[in-house]
Amino acid sequence: MSKFCLIAGLLLQATLLVHGQNTVAAFAEKAYAVLPVEEPYTFHKELSEWREPLRRDAGARPGVSEMPVGPRGWRLLVRNDSGLVLRTAAEEFSEYLERSMQVKVALEHPASMAEWNNERNAIIAGTREQLPGCGESLKGPKDYRIAVSPGRIIVCGYDERGAMYGLFDIERRMNLREAPFLERTLDITRHSLFKARMVLSGLGWEEWPDRYLALLARYGFDSIFASVYVNPNGVPGPPPYWDRMKKQDPKRVHDLIRRAARYGIELYCPIIYLYTGEPENEAGLRKLVRDIVTEFPQIRGYILLTEGFFYKSFFGAGGQGNIDLRDWVRHWARGVAIVSEECRKLNPDIEVLPWEYNIDFRPNQVDLKRYGTAQLPVETIPLLTFENGKAFERDGERGSLKDYAINEVGPAEVTIAQIDEARKRGMRGVYSKADTFASWQYGTFPYLPFPYQWYARYMALEKYKIDGTMETWSYGFKPSWMAEVRAWYSWSGYPELNQLLTGMARREFGAGSEDLVLTAWKRFSEAIKLVPDTGPNMGTNNSVATPLFFRKPKARAMTLDHSWEDPAIWQRHSQLWPYWPYTPRRLILVPDFANESNAAERYARPFSLQVFNKYLALAADQMERGLLSYRQAALKAPASKRAGAMREVLLAEQLQRMMRSDRAVLEFEDMRFRLAKTADRVMRLDLLKRMTALLQEERTRTQHSLETARRDSRLGYEWEQDYIYTPDHIEEKLKVIDLTLKEQIPEYAARQ
Repeated sequence: MSKFCLIAGLLLQATLLVHGQNTVAAFAEKAYAVLPVEEPYTFHKELSEWREPLRRDAGARPGVSEMPVGPRGWRLLVRNDSGLVLRTAAEEFSEYLERSMQVKVALEHPASMAEWNNERNAIIAGTREQLPGCGESLKGPKDYRIAVSPGRIIVCGYDERGAMYGLFDIERRMNLREAPFLERTLDITRHSLFKARMVLSGLGWEEWPDRYLALLARYGFDSIFASVYVNPNGVPGPPPYWDRMKKQDPKRVHDLIRRAARYGIELYCPIIYLYTGEPENEAGLRKLVRDIVTEFPQIRGYILLTEGFFYKSFFGAGGQGNIDLRDWVRHWARGVAIVSEECRKLNPDIEVLPWEYNIDFRPNQVDLKRYGTAQLPVETIPLLTFENGKAFERDGERGSLKDYAINEVGPAEVTIAQIDEARKRGMRGVYSKADTFASWQYGTFPYLPFPYQWYARYMALEKYKIDGTMETWSYGFKPSWMAEVRAWYSWSGYPELNQLLTGMARREFGAGSEDLVLTAWKRFSEAIKLVPDTGPNMGTNNSVATPLFFRKPKARAMTLDHSWEDPAIWQRHSQLWPYWPYTPRRLILVPDFANESNAAERYARPFSLQVFNKYLALAADQMERGLLSYRQAALKAPASKRAGAMREVLLAEQLQRMMRSDRAVLEFEDMRFRLAKTADRVMRLDLLKRMTALLQEERTRTQHSLETARRDSRLGYEWEQDYIYTPDHIEEKLKVIDLTLKEQIPEYAARQ
């Protein structure tokens, strides 16, 4: 009986696999026909020149509880003495109504709005001082109130940025409704949950076009981290890395400050310095700080990241060797104190954010991290890495997050201790580097469609009372419905999650598919919890383009095997492996062709390879369960939404393929290694058979990865390396697969 059940189970599994493959192929045929091929950087050009698209549903009609705006006779009132932020926001909002909602409003600038309560057919936007009697409930910067009454909408901000965010809140509500309608009885006061919401560009280093800045403001960001790894005044940084960065032009920083200010966006910048504690060196640091702060009085704060601001010697996270970390962090904190002292002399409001990212963040380093926070000046604001180092288990095997990730919500054990220490000491605040819609775990995607897992992180940020956030690293911001969810949860008074997601599902896929889409998003959110691969590695960022090598390939770039120059050192500095020079070496799996160590096992550590691959498969299977309903929703989408819905599905499929290819690369290398180690002919033939089957499966998957990447130029982009993978790279992978299947494995088998 048990044997019969086993056979039946295997047959059922095979049937489902074939059905799943057919479903993928059938959907792909339709999606590829609908979606045009994009040239690389297409998304870059679109975001650099971004304008509001048409969002109005021509068939939408206001319900009995809704008030329409327009189509004619409405005015937008902003007082004539308003500052740059509010005037710019009014212009942006007016353009939004015309372009996106097909409502033209007259933008007027009266001298007074004291009689705001008597206006009709008007949207009135101002600060609490400009709208007397309207803003008593507003408590602090960026707060706003929206009050709707017949023929009138009031947007009252605590300050001009609050009024701006109130106008953009109305945009989000209209976007969800796909019409210029608001609830007739809407009267909501929303308090900002964060003093700062900071982001890096999603376009490139120091790439901040005006239209992109306007987009950031719409998603609730009030600050940017600019001039990353480079002093804003252009003073070169120290070796071994920061002397090789692009040179900063101070004029560019001044220009960015000026342009960002129109959208209520302020700058945080780094200070890059090798601090030794010697008198001359300390004097040099003080001069550098004074020079920067004097030249750029508008910069809001300075981030002292240990990758660039360090004591004596630099080391990567966990790579300190024999360095006494307590001694190191104590001296580093003295350097932080010098920066803080000089800033406060010139402007006490400047925020100094020490960020000790490189100090060991594994779960067993709680005492060390607490000690580090205790050394910092109380007037500084520690910038804590939220999730890095968080412990997790798979089948009793323990690991921890190696870098930014979302399979665990956070905070990490070390971060909890640091937050506690900062609160006890009464520090000025606690900020955190916390991804909220994209991450280095799958960092070659513009966003990650795991709304329930992201929501859990938003709640954790609230629970631990994080005062400010840096919400991306170099994957940066690109607009998406997931980033829009994050914007909603950055102020109090946010909607219930399922209610919000239902509206977004309806907007993205069409009415009638809401349950299908929410089912998919729940499955995806469960899938990411299973993933054991964390951080900026091959498996989560490049596996779809990573080759599977049966033999050492021919060199594709210069080599130094016979040179007096050490090839290992050259590869470390260049980050390139001559045999696959398309992406940094760390983002491919390089086999040990001497067969002294198993590269797959090394990659999976601290987990066993068996457990690691098991959970990659479980995550991918859970993604497939979600994709079944996601594809169904896209196929049901009305013609006006079909292309967008199919693009959403292809992105989720590419995520699943990244998981499956991650496992395939590791399994293939493990089999290649074991093939080289065994003298048993039967075992060799069995391994060859399994490797052939794996390659055939990976070839089909890679072909779909290629076609998807061709239709979405956002995929593969992570501007630390520009594109980590491109369609051309994937085509090269396919050539390696074909060479292995058609020549290398048959030749090897013939010799057995």
